[in-house]
Amino acid sequence: MLDAAEHRALRRALEIAADPAVPLGPNPRVGCVLLSPAGEILAEGHHRGAGTPHAEADALSQASSSAAGPSLRGATAVVTLEPCTHVGRTGPCADALIEAGIGRVVIARRDPNPVAAGGIQRLREAGIEVELELPEELAAAAAALNRGWEHGLQHARPLVTAKVALTLDGRAAAADGTSQWITGPAAREEVHLLRTTCDAVLVGTGTARVDTPTLTARRPDGTLHSRQPLRAVMGTGTAPSLPAVDGAGEELRLLTHDPSAALEELFSRGIRHLLVEGGPIITAAFLRAELVDELIVHLAPTLLGAGRAAVEDLGITTLVDRLDLDLVDASPLPSPGGPTDLRLTLHPRHRTA
Repeated sequence: MLDAAEHRALRRALEIAADPAVPLGPNPRVGCVLLSPAGEILAEGHHRGAGTPHAEADALSQASSSAAGPSLRGATAVVTLEPCTHVGRTGPCADALIEAGIGRVVIARRDPNPVAAGGIQRLREAGIEVELELPEELAAAAAALNRGWEHGLQHARPLVTAKVALTLDGRAAAADGTSQWITGPAAREEVHLLRTTCDAVLVGTGTARVDTPTLTARRPDGTLHSRQPLRAVMGTGTAPSLPAVDGAGEELRLLTHDPSAALEELFSRGIRHLLVEGGPIITAAFLRAELVDELIVHLAPTLLGAGRAAVEDLGITTLVDRLDLDLVDASPLPSPGGPTDLRLTLHPRHRTA
């Protein structure tokens, strides 16, 4: 089990791994903290994207370049992902830790990539103690850190999160077409934060034409977050270009109505987590194709009685064919002076037959 210093170090490693300056996409985010035998932080490092040093190498470099040049003999390395064993653009991190004289390694998550895995065995064969037993909270945080990357390794397509905002009677817009704003400021702020965690955000040509969304991730004061998603528009119909915004993500047109084809192209471009925000038609298309991995619903405590449905026809004609979802979380989103919306996080139960 982890001692108090290792517990703090792992929290710090997870924090630096999630640095918003680090690009998302086809490479995992990894953090590393080196501790002295007395539990003092000697150095820390993190991976900054393809072609840059891995977290362990970065931390070892920081330690060797420090003024004191501390010896790492018997030190502990706390890392968020199993050290790699393969030679790519950088050398094997497991070997680097062994050569540095590290005596113990705390690992938050095994590497699911068969090309890079094997670091745990190599470290143990070298006589290094390896700790994998973590408190549930830290294990969950480590799993969430690279869930898009891990999903891509397993399924060869991006993780798909679909987000919808609707009233209690399932409406996404009023009868006259107005839809801004069904939910309150807290829900809207959360959507902008959600965009910063995704590689790309996708809408359909209809949404692009009618709503002219910027698809940027903004703070409450209107300034842009440092991390911006690719802005994708899907559909064969004509649609205007998205509004030009300095600092916004690249715009991409996906000339297809087929969600599978869209995901294939996005995956080839390094997209590992896609946020679908594109209205009832696009949302229904991904749900029909069973390509939604996570559905986030912002539910407003209001009624319209008429208007556009939040999800279009799913091709379901009888109750036994309904699409059931597992409720993962339900949290209120209070807005000062406004309504308290409810955020539901759900996982669709895909049919196995």
